[in-house]
Amino acid sequence: NRLRAVRRDKTERRGKSSWRPAALLPALYSDRVNMTTKILEFLRPNPKRQLGPLEKQLLQTLWKCGSATVRELLAQTDSGLAYTTVMTTLDRLYKKQLLDRKAEGRAFRYMPRHTPEELRKAAADEAIRQILASNGAPSLPLSCFVEAITDHDVKLLDQLQELVERKRRELKKTGSH
Repeated sequence: NRLRAVRRDKTERRGKSSWRPAALLPALYSDRVNMTTKILEFLRPNPKRQLGPLEKQLLQTLWKCGSATVRELLAQTDSGLAYTTVMTTLDRLYKKQLLDRKAEGRAFRYMPRHTPEELRKAAADEAIRQILASNGAPSLPLSCFVEAITDHDVKLLDQLQELVERKRRELKKTGSH
């Protein structure tokens, strides 16, 4: 049923519209092609998911110094930005739950909520979860993952095998499957 679509075909000579089923999708659109399309859609830039250049710059600066107010960041970056621009950008990072803040007089002191490593891990974890959830057959994205690892660095296959074996031992100890 998911392969069938209904298409409206207006026939001008009758002045009426008639409905007819569209042709079934050709065999080219196999599960693998659909999975590739979903992966590419996920990897496409999304403004809500990605950080802009100024957000990245301010986050990097906060990671280096630990915490700062808008004025302190302006003094450290020396980029000629307006106070309100930095304030708005930090507020957006706070709303994205990437920063914590505490009131300090009439201003806020901002500090990173996560380390760079934690953010990279969370991004990778979310990407993998979405890819696995987007297809009924989890073996397909797993086989693509193994192929990508092989293309990148064959030694990573050994590390992957080690991680899988360690996780299996851990699951056996806890009684989970």
